[in-house]
Amino acid sequence: MSAKKSKRGKKYFTPSEANATLPLVRVIVKDITDLAVDLRDRHERLAALGGTDRGIGESYREELDTVQADLEDAQARMQDYVRELNALGVELKDFYTGLVDFPARKDGREVYLCWRLGEASVAYWHELDTGFAGRQKIKAEVVSN
Repeated sequence: MSAKKSKRGKKYFTPSEANATLPLVRVIVKDITDLAVDLRDRHERLAALGGTDRGIGESYREELDTVQADLEDAQARMQDYVRELNALGVELKDFYTGLVDFPARKDGREVYLCWRLGEASVAYWHELDTGFAGRQKIKAEVVSN
């Protein structure tokens, strides 16, 4: 299952190798998307409480401090999740939709295999500069190491 590495240590995946990592990637990405929504909500709550403005009333100080501490903990968890993906060789592209790319090689050049949370398998690829809008269906002979 191990994806091949280039001379500089970057992992390149075949479609079957990318799909083999999906059980773990799916769990991590689900945690990321859930936490991204939670972080957005926490940011909004913090803004509603007056942000970090020290001029707010004492009645809100404790709640503000709690929300700020919770936000910092959640941000640290998010960084851990992203590091887990990076350690697998997977690049997170969108926190809210769970879009990730797997580096791959096609005709001697680097491309991405593309997957989004909710999709059954890694079934698309795109050029490095086209992103999600340039996704194309993977054909068995198209992407290889």
